[in-house]
Amino acid sequence: MRKSKGYRARTRHLMRKHVRDKGIRPLDYLLRDFNEGDIVDIIIDSGEHRGMPHKRYQGKTGEITKKQGKAFIVLIRQGKAWKQIICAKEHLRLSRSVIQQEN
Repeated sequence: MRKSKGYRARTRHLMRKHVRDKGIRPLDYLLRDFNEGDIVDIIIDSGEHRGMPHKRYQGKTGEITKKQGKAFIVLIRQGKAWKQIICAKEHLRLSRSVIQQEN
């Protein structure tokens, strides 16, 4: 039998939630708002399928360039190339490096 090469293939540990993060999500993910120019980390929430980026972008950091509907376009560097990723806000978090610089 051939290996599956689907969108979520071989993501058993990559998209697994920590035991304390399972269940109902806190409401702060609804109240989050991002602006153009914000530096964000892509952290895939496996409980939300809408607007999920590809697994290769898990943990990457990029800059929000614009908003497209309810999603955001994030500019990411992958090797020498620059990629634009369309990603829902449930899968984005402000970068920790930016938060540490503010404090």
